[in-house]
Amino acid sequence: MTGAMADKKMALLWLKIAVVYLVVGVLYGIVMAASHQYVFRSVHAHINLLGWASLALAGLMYHLYPVAARSLLGRLHFYLHNGGLPVLLVCLHFYAGGMRQLEPVVALASVIVGLGILAFAVNVMMNMKVALPAGGIDSV
Repeated sequence: MTGAMADKKMALLWLKIAVVYLVVGVLYGIVMAASHQYVFRSVHAHINLLGWASLALAGLMYHLYPVAARSLLGRLHFYLHNGGLPVLLVCLHFYAGGMRQLEPVVALASVIVGLGILAFAVNVMMNMKVALPAGGIDSV
């Protein structure tokens, strides 16, 4: 597989994972609203913002700047964010439902996701400096 092909596959992987979170977030919101269990609204927000929105934006940015996707920071971002987020969401759901003993796991998973986002932020500053071609996104 060529480098360009691998870059596109990685960007698509980010976007496909983001779409999974979009579907989960919408369904979670529907169930939450139908059952009037608004105690879970923080979980719903985390699914949509850290899952759908953040991962979709990262996928688009990594598509436009493949050097950032290939970097160690890009790989750290992928594994930290996608490793920590499911743990965070599942534990946050049960924590919001009253299982307070999960607080340390929620905290640890939050730190893991936060480190992934920090890796992304540093990656943006270090590896996304080159302007897009004159043709814009279509020529990338």
